[in-house]
Amino acid sequence: MRIPVFKFFTYVLLVPPLLTAQSGPVLELSLKQAIEAALSPEGNARVRLAQQAVQQASSRTAQARAALLPNLDGSVSQQNQTRNLAAFGIRINIPLPGFQFPPLAGPFNVFDVRASATQTVFDFSAIRRLQSARTAASAATQEQDAVRDEAARQVALLYLAALRAQARLDAAQADVDLAQSLAALAANQKAAGTGTGIEVTRAAVQLAQARQQLLIARNDLRQSHLELLRAAGLPLEASLRLTTPMDELPGEPLPLDKAIGAALANRADWKAQQAKQRSAELAYSAVKFERLPSLAGFADYGSIGSSIHNAIPTRTYGLAMRVPVFDGGRRDARRSESLAQLEMERIRTADLRRQIELEIRLALDDLESAAEQVKVAREGLSQVQAELEQAERRYKAGVATSLEVTDAQTRLARARENQIAALFLYNRARLDLLQATGRIRELAN
Repeated sequence: MRIPVFKFFTYVLLVPPLLTAQSGPVLELSLKQAIEAALSPEGNARVRLAQQAVQQASSRTAQARAALLPNLDGSVSQQNQTRNLAAFGIRINIPLPGFQFPPLAGPFNVFDVRASATQTVFDFSAIRRLQSARTAASAATQEQDAVRDEAARQVALLYLAALRAQARLDAAQADVDLAQSLAALAANQKAAGTGTGIEVTRAAVQLAQARQQLLIARNDLRQSHLELLRAAGLPLEASLRLTTPMDELPGEPLPLDKAIGAALANRADWKAQQAKQRSAELAYSAVKFERLPSLAGFADYGSIGSSIHNAIPTRTYGLAMRVPVFDGGRRDARRSESLAQLEMERIRTADLRRQIELEIRLALDDLESAAEQVKVAREGLSQVQAELEQAERRYKAGVATSLEVTDAQTRLARARENQIAALFLYNRARLDLLQATGRIRELAN
């Protein structure tokens, strides 16, 4: 297997491989390492696209700046011309009988080598366009950070889903082990004459169901690993061993006002939207200032003659003031368009502000509810485990049937699933709170 240079260093530095005989390299991957891989230059595709968007915005800034910088051109020409003098209004009549002034001039040669330059002296509209482009470039940079935040959240959620799949696999394996022990117990009870054939059959059915759930859990775990590898930009053929447990994720609840303040100070999408609105304001101002006069300087210097040997120097320089008078309504149409764009950005800014508050409120509510669910699920699991132990003792003592043990076994599997689901919801709520307050990339620190 050929691995690109960056992937090689990812293997060596981020996720050290342990070779196994069955499936090749096993990557011990922490949540921090997964996010770092996704945010790397060759990581998540959305992050790479955002980098290209920043480059585009920088190029637009350079284009807007060019309108305020000198423009220098050079030219060399050699021409052979014939001119119709009458076409230029030149008619010469000489009152001599039989003489007529020729209507054509030429052919003659013209050689010209020349350098010309123009420089904007004052154009407030161009200045505003440059400021708008710079602000748009800043917005693109903030949008790149927002994409990085979203990529970090995506990887964190997939990592959390993989942890849930691993927990379900462990629970399914525990159910199989328990079913095997109960099947062996039922067989022993029947051999001793204290059990029945239906109890052996019932235990065998439970064991078959547990093994089926184990196969499903293994497939779900592999699929979750593949999704995580793709989001992190890692080789899909790798096998994963996750090293960050669920209970090590940050994201403790904050008071609502502090959470909103943190979001407005940290969230990259909020900063990007503010920059977009400011860019739209400057673009609208640039269109308004197009009505003002603009001043530009021009100059050219070169040599002209009938050939390169008899060319003589000539020059031109001066200032030109451009005063807009009437352009058929195009300027007013652009002004109306830029005003509409500005109003759209203002609406988006106000809507994003409300969306941020909504996300924070929902995350805090989900976190509080999920914490209670985790508490209830743990209590329920503890009670069901105690119930199963009592049912096993009663069954071994011959004072209960295997049906009581089977029922307790089924409730234990359900309680384990409830605890796994509650832990997943709790940690997802913590991730949502980190994302809502703009601190999701703290997971990579």
